[in-house]
Amino acid sequence: MPNRNDIFQEIVQTKTAAQDIIRRRYLKELHEYTGHDTVIYATAFTSKKLPNIPNFLISITQEDIQGFMSALHGLKGDHLDLILHSPGGSFEAAEQIVQYLRSKYKHIRTIIPQNAMSAATMIACASDVILMGKHSAIGPIDPQITFPTRSGHFTAPAQAILDEFEQAKEEVLANPGLAPLWVNKIKDYPPGLLNICQSTIDLSIEKVADWLEQYMFAGEERAKEQAQEIAKWLGDTKIHKTHGRPISAMTARQHGLKVENLESDQTLQEKVMAVFHATLTTLEITNCMKFVENHEGRGWFVNVQIEQ
Repeated sequence: MPNRNDIFQEIVQTKTAAQDIIRRRYLKELHEYTGHDTVIYATAFTSKKLPNIPNFLISITQEDIQGFMSALHGLKGDHLDLILHSPGGSFEAAEQIVQYLRSKYKHIRTIIPQNAMSAATMIACASDVILMGKHSAIGPIDPQITFPTRSGHFTAPAQAILDEFEQAKEEVLANPGLAPLWVNKIKDYPPGLLNICQSTIDLSIEKVADWLEQYMFAGEERAKEQAQEIAKWLGDTKIHKTHGRPISAMTARQHGLKVENLESDQTLQEKVMAVFHATLTTLEITNCMKFVENHEGRGWFVNVQIEQ
């Protein structure tokens, strides 16, 4: 099978729209090999265009559900292979996508050719099994909170905000003279922020635990206990330290997730990576920011003109 450079050269040396023809050919070949309905959801978050791309264009958002509806329309199988390449995004959007996918398929295998982070990790946890390469990564599920400040919108881990308030209380109790410094530091925080942070943390762990118990560990004796342990581990910022920290297939498997090695089936690996490399090329040489597409070539695309 061709490598990424071979596919890139094949596309750029062919006429207009070659990236669509070639990518769809590889998607079809993957479907023919597995016999499963096959859908890819990918965004340009690893593209060289990234500094000029607004975050909402490459994140999981509510409108993505329309993309999945378009891509799944007309598919009749009961097994889905979902190829996922995303930095994450809205938890609420991820939850709606999961609800839709699980209403249509009795078995879902999430394939991660490189990265499925944050809310994309949550979607992967709602599958029956995850397929990852040695180079692939999922990520922590601790929620990020974005709120307006005088200098613009600011995003921070929900747990970090809670920890900072606890630190403020401890330091002010020990030394009341520090109160003005802390007031000046946190006065931009909107009302109710602490409750929002805590409820969002609790909900993300709760939903991932529910999905793991219901799907990945369905019918197993320790399903509930194991699901809760994994969800708490994925959401623990004290363990992972940073929100974007990559979690390898081996580490995920050691903590109980059902992760299979992409390399265990060489033909499958080559076909998956051919789809992925064609996808990366599409996102690199066109104005496409993200798309959802099935093995029949139907889907939904977000195209935006980026100023250089």
